[in-house]
Amino acid sequence: MSAEVKLDAKIPDGPLAEKWDRHRFNLKLVNPANKKKFNIIVVGTGLAGASAAATLAELGYNVQNFCIQDSPRRAHSIAAQGGINAAKNYANDGDSVWRLFYDTVKGGDFRAREGNVYRLAQLSCNIIDHCVAQGIPFARDYGGLLDNRSFGGAQVSRTFYAKGQTGQQLLLGAYSSLMRQVAAGMVTLYPRREMLDLVVVDGKARGIVVRNLITGEMETYSAHAVVLATGGYGNVFNLSTNAMASNVTAAFRAYKKGAFFANPCFTQIHPTCIPVHGTYQSKLTLMSESLRNDGRVWVPKKPGDKRKPADIPESERDYYLETKYPSFGNLVPRDVASRNAKEQCDLGKGVGETGLAVYLDFADAINRYGQDVIAGKYGNLFEMYEKITGENPYQTPMMIYPAVHYAMGGLWVDYNLMSTVDGLFVLGEANFSDHGANRLGASALMQGLADGYFVIPYTIGGYLAGTRFPEVNPSDNAEFKAATTAAQAKIDKLLSINGKRTVAEFHRELGLILWEYCGMSRNEEGLAKAKTLIQKLRAEFWEDVRVPGASQDLNQSLENAGRVADFLEFGELMVDDAIARKESCGCHFNTAYQTEENEARRDDDNFCHVAAWEYAGDDDSPRFHKEPLVFENVELSQRSYK
Repeated sequence: MSAEVKLDAKIPDGPLAEKWDRHRFNLKLVNPANKKKFNIIVVGTGLAGASAAATLAELGYNVQNFCIQDSPRRAHSIAAQGGINAAKNYANDGDSVWRLFYDTVKGGDFRAREGNVYRLAQLSCNIIDHCVAQGIPFARDYGGLLDNRSFGGAQVSRTFYAKGQTGQQLLLGAYSSLMRQVAAGMVTLYPRREMLDLVVVDGKARGIVVRNLITGEMETYSAHAVVLATGGYGNVFNLSTNAMASNVTAAFRAYKKGAFFANPCFTQIHPTCIPVHGTYQSKLTLMSESLRNDGRVWVPKKPGDKRKPADIPESERDYYLETKYPSFGNLVPRDVASRNAKEQCDLGKGVGETGLAVYLDFADAINRYGQDVIAGKYGNLFEMYEKITGENPYQTPMMIYPAVHYAMGGLWVDYNLMSTVDGLFVLGEANFSDHGANRLGASALMQGLADGYFVIPYTIGGYLAGTRFPEVNPSDNAEFKAATTAAQAKIDKLLSINGKRTVAEFHRELGLILWEYCGMSRNEEGLAKAKTLIQKLRAEFWEDVRVPGASQDLNQSLENAGRVADFLEFGELMVDDAIARKESCGCHFNTAYQTEENEARRDDDNFCHVAAWEYAGDDDSPRFHKEPLVFENVELSQRSYK
């Protein structure tokens, strides 16, 4: 490991509650008449990308917005189900900005910055007001007021929701705002483009190289700043709840151009997913965490009990979360619920054909409230479960098991959401900033919209107003030409190998390695083995992969090959990060570091930091740097949900 770079998070001085307001006032401003002189590239059209593009255009900037799908409406944000957090305290149950801040810091096992998390909690209230003004159809109570429900890691009801399709409704709101700016000529939308490289000129992000996925053409675009809102990297595991197109390529290519990658081993395992049912399955399906409001999690008390759930009496059922965590019960955070489900299955108490599942039972809730009430809350989720499994969850318990869901790690950014490359801003799940070592449910939508609607419009202006920009023309600029040549060379190499194994085979094998050795639990021996296996698999990939078709055409095999090639490199970085963090915290559960009650045991003396990795070339190990985390407003303590 090389000498450390001092990472300046640019957290403002002053009391926690005043930091963001002071910072906004101190940021330089761009005169309204001058905004039209600046071009901004936004990559991604999910909640963070669409809200950022729409808001920046509304302010008067010229925006180029790139979308890997055929429509912004297909961004993966649409898959979010359960809700969005906000400290409105409409339920009058003791919530506040401070409580949301504390729950989020604690939920992340004290591995996130206080300043960022408090700003997120502050802005949560603005988000709800903004979305209501857009017409988002949030659920309402009998009196017509906005309704709330509970999510894991909190003892208050602060989650606003639209049945089980909250992400879809919020994305339609952001999409409407975006398309209004497209119609006004302030946003130019480029669908079916995949970013293949970041172009850095004189140390500043000045553009991108993309591949037109329909024609296969390489295209270059320049701007004064680049905003990445490209989502998370959960598909490195092959099987995850992410959309099939979700990938790490844009972020990883930015990492190779100088953007540090932070905490890559922090990957959330969601406890409430439909279990794996086949070797050649392409993805997993999430069952919203909101179901744990009314569903009770249990397994048979006796290992190996294969009776139908209806035949197992109450006295022979183990409601293990309610027993072990009486204060939070079924609403413990995701990492805690996931590890406990795995523990029950490891003890031989798992259910279903594979034994890798637990029950999520709604019988008590249906008896108490009636089926119509439960259907009103979760109807579309129940329908989805029945279509996939063939079982009616109104009549028999759901079977669930943990699955890869959300990436807490991402490109390192400061308080302004700018990476270590000047002019490269990173929003939403693509950055690392707000969740620490575990994300509380219903906080992803909150962060994406806070970053896009309320943070980046201020902070990008501060950068643009204080920076001089020489003219850059992609057609004759050396950096643009070099980036385009390198991207095309990689494509040509993939097509020329003509081996015997498919891309899917390599991806499946990589996913199994990471799930086994860098998944819900890790240890030193397994991580060392994983690193060796990944290096071997990557070498085999570049010798024996078969990618049919041509580059000058629609070629999804080629698209997948490029993404898996990046996953193979990124997977090793994840393992490096897990090896370097010799503690347990949140989702990073190293079996050598646990309490007597088998909970994650942190080492605050040595690892209370953000791990940031710098690319050092293909032939050298990445350089490790750290940003110390300072806690002035909360006390570091052993996380407890009992």
